[in-house]
Amino acid sequence: MTLDLLPVGQGARIVAVDWTALVPEEAQRLRALGLEEGARVSVAHRGILIWRDPVAVTVGRMTVAVRRVHAAAMEVESL
Repeated sequence: MTLDLLPVGQGARIVAVDWTALVPEEAQRLRALGLEEGARVSVAHRGILIWRDPVAVTVGRMTVAVRRVHAAAMEVESL
């Protein structure tokens, strides 16, 4: 399952990221925020528009808003 499909409030671990699907600068920023393989995450909130964008992701003690296309590039497993 990808991070954009994870139900709100459910914990997961990022098992793989398709870094080639992302712009290099965006990929670097996501890594700096801790969104990389092995990180424990959960979806805190989704946008209310048709595309459900952005996705608020909790990583550790911080919440980061990411675009849905970024979340779709992250493969997760439920905890």
